[in-house]
Amino acid sequence: MTIKTLRNIEEIRSCVNRWRSKGARTALVPTMGGLHEGHLSLVRHARGVADHVVVSLFVNPTQFNNKADLEKYPRNEESDRSKLADLDVDVLFAPDAEEMYPKGFTTEVTVAGASDILCGKHRPGHFDGVATIVTKLFLQTGADVACFGEKDFQQLSLVRRLVQDLNIPIEIAGVPTVREKDGLAMSSRNVRLSATARKTAPKLNATLVKARNAILEGQKISVVCKTAIASLEEAGFSKVDYLELRAEDDLDELKTLDRPARLLAAAWIGDVRLIDNIIANKVPD
Repeated sequence: MTIKTLRNIEEIRSCVNRWRSKGARTALVPTMGGLHEGHLSLVRHARGVADHVVVSLFVNPTQFNNKADLEKYPRNEESDRSKLADLDVDVLFAPDAEEMYPKGFTTEVTVAGASDILCGKHRPGHFDGVATIVTKLFLQTGADVACFGEKDFQQLSLVRRLVQDLNIPIEIAGVPTVREKDGLAMSSRNVRLSATARKTAPKLNATLVKARNAILEGQKISVVCKTAIASLEEAGFSKVDYLELRAEDDLDELKTLDRPARLLAAAWIGDVRLIDNIIANKVPD
């Protein structure tokens, strides 16, 4: 299937407006490319909740606080397009930086509080860039629903808060994390892992699972998290940014498991930063 590619805002807005005039519902899947099965699961979910699907592809420079990380981010539009070919995507929206951030652009969207914890604490400005670009994409496409992966649970939480606070008429759908057979959460950054690092990487998820089980057994949360961090460092992770128990609804740090919660972690293997999270309140069936 040949996917229609649009490059400017006027075109995508007109396209979605035509669909809406016929009573059709549109789903948006925002991506930065480097597509993998995790992204494709978002597209499949989008196809199930809407009549038309738009996948955006834009490597957003404002959410990279590390220039080297931006330069290393995988870019291959033709490869990404081929992965979408059999998924019934209506439009690939692939603007360039000048279209998204024209000369004189000065506006920034900030979600206070949610931007300053967890990944936000270790990546200053990252979530301001995320909040700004998703706001633009929502307004540019006028989509009825947008699909985000639960792997970046902080991002999902931030986007939900942004939509609620700014009264943006769009539904935010969270889609479960897709994992490799060994438990590693799929990520565009995984291709940068060395062979040795790739063997170590699944221990991030395994450590979260072990920590979750310990919490459910009644062990003290602060001790469990401290022990889990030490375990990751012993396993070969060069640095652990955080491993914490947070409430699902507002990301408050929890000292007791008294409401729906997630265990979230971010850790480095060499120059690759991995994130992951799991539901903390129960062991999956």
